[in-house]
Amino acid sequence: MEGPPTRVTNRGPGRALIAVYILFAIAATSRATLQIVTKFDEAPVAYLLSAFAAVVYIVATFGLARGGPNGRRTALVCCTVELVGVLAVGATSLLDRALFPDDTVWSGFGQGYGYIPLVLPVLGLLWLRRTRETD
Repeated sequence: MEGPPTRVTNRGPGRALIAVYILFAIAATSRATLQIVTKFDEAPVAYLLSAFAAVVYIVATFGLARGGPNGRRTALVCCTVELVGVLAVGATSLLDRALFPDDTVWSGFGQGYGYIPLVLPVLGLLWLRRTRETD
């Protein structure tokens, strides 16, 4: 006897979510690359955090697009790390500006990107929850 059909992460609204993750992967990668190549010595922590955010967005994109148990697990870890990162970096960047002399993708809770970096992992986690298999 078969169980309920597996709900996939890369269909319906999942496609729009993946598209936004692709956009942020490109934006964060471009920003981090430019910052690291041209002015790394000015704010190395901020620029390395932007590079880390880029990697998280890239891996989350592949996890959501792949689906299945491994893709879901990958996306779950990435969305969780992303949410913790944006909350930690967002709070720290507001409390201690000296630590972040230049913005990261997650500075000010993603203020420079319209707060989408704050909302995106929440949407990702909600989508993963909505599309999980039920017993």
